[in-house]
Amino acid sequence: MIKNGKQHVDSLRDGRQVFINGELAGDVTQHNAFRSSIQSIAGLYDFQSAPQNKELMTYVTDTKTVAHKMWHMATSYADLVDRRKALEAWAELSGGFLGRSPEHVASCITGMAMGISVFEEYNKDRAGALMDYYRYARDNDLYLTYVIINPQADRSKSAAGQTNEFLSAGIVDEDAEGLTIRGAKMLATGGIMANEVLVTCIQPLQPGEEKYAYSFVIPMNSKGLKLMSRKSYEQGADNVFDSPLSKRFDENDALIYFDDVKVPWDRVFVNQDVAMTLKQFHATPAHVYQNYQAQVRLMVKLRFLAGIAYRTAEMNGILNFPQVKETLGQLAAEVAMVEALVAAMEAKGKQTGPYFIPDRHTLYTAQVLTQQLYPKIVNTLRDLAGGGMIMLPSSILDFANPELNDLIMKTQQSPAAGSKERVKFYKLAWDAVGSEFGSRHTQYEMFYAGATFVTKGHSFRTYDWKRSTELLDKMLGSYDLDTELAKKKLGKAAE
Repeated sequence: MIKNGKQHVDSLRDGRQVFINGELAGDVTQHNAFRSSIQSIAGLYDFQSAPQNKELMTYVTDTKTVAHKMWHMATSYADLVDRRKALEAWAELSGGFLGRSPEHVASCITGMAMGISVFEEYNKDRAGALMDYYRYARDNDLYLTYVIINPQADRSKSAAGQTNEFLSAGIVDEDAEGLTIRGAKMLATGGIMANEVLVTCIQPLQPGEEKYAYSFVIPMNSKGLKLMSRKSYEQGADNVFDSPLSKRFDENDALIYFDDVKVPWDRVFVNQDVAMTLKQFHATPAHVYQNYQAQVRLMVKLRFLAGIAYRTAEMNGILNFPQVKETLGQLAAEVAMVEALVAAMEAKGKQTGPYFIPDRHTLYTAQVLTQQLYPKIVNTLRDLAGGGMIMLPSSILDFANPELNDLIMKTQQSPAAGSKERVKFYKLAWDAVGSEFGSRHTQYEMFYAGATFVTKGHSFRTYDWKRSTELLDKMLGSYDLDTELAKKKLGKAAE
């Protein structure tokens, strides 16, 4: 079933327990902290279900159902490119500002299913549960999020070393029905507007930490599941004109607490196995597939920010200044580099069994570089705008006051647009890079893939060092110490 927007919104009225500002939110689709962003997610589903987008966004599955291409297991380079075009089209609807839109965790589950042999070697029952769930989520067009990080607490200690052994969500019981989970996990980005959540751990675990080594999926309205929302930027945004991104694309983040939540066996993919918890990501295509999607989205987002930079120069009448052209040329090269890396992930991809997988090292290269690049681009936008992003009318109410409106028309001058258009543009630019929403996105892009030592470690691990050192050894082997020549030269020097 391919959902439309209304169907997705209706699916969120399920009694889930979301807390914000000291109270239970109730129907999240109507709450002013979440409803506009939920409507933006609904817009994704309306786009995919539109007849004119059917070929772009969907495919026919092996069981003859129709599904979004986020669930497609690419079997060739052409398949992968075709799938990317669907991911790209969805990202463009938010300018890339929905960082945990439905296709991210769908890509993770799909990658796990593509590596089903790894799960079968581990446990055939768990492998069966994974494949059954993949088809269920695909055929019901579910929006999944995940929580794969433990609460920070004392970061000098492992999950097992914390004062409370169930600060991080762990298994407290196992019986014929399934697992019982107690404790907290983060960072449920998009969780408030998702249908279900994948719960596992991507951080390294050690022997003795088996109670934290699991992988399962449950609905967001599961009994005992509590979501504690961070501050809502949407709620603080009064209207779309003043906060065009915050008001519509605040996907939110939440800490999830498991108050003895029961997880049935048909939803459990890994149970108390430290090695398999890591393998599910790195011995299957899961980690590559999910982060390839993230780079496609980021590629779109950087294009959007490049548009803000160019329009800023136009608005200020400085587009033809040599130093501005130099700045925009540098920015254009940086954005094009990310586009090229995405293309390279596809072009350098490899056939692994029946599937075609994006190139791992090119992916990790992109992660390392974009973690550094994103804040740099944000600062470039700030440099170009100067005070233009700040010295703006306080709100749309200023336009409704005839005296203030007259002043706005006189003072908000631009050679490229009228006063209202100038204010509209700079309100958006500020929301992208300077507002609380924009600042959160800078933090998100710098750390969603992990700390920099993590991404650099992936790059180190997957680079072809053998090829480089063989090239070095070939050069070293092309010459040697000529002792006779050295003696002759030394003899001549003595004469």
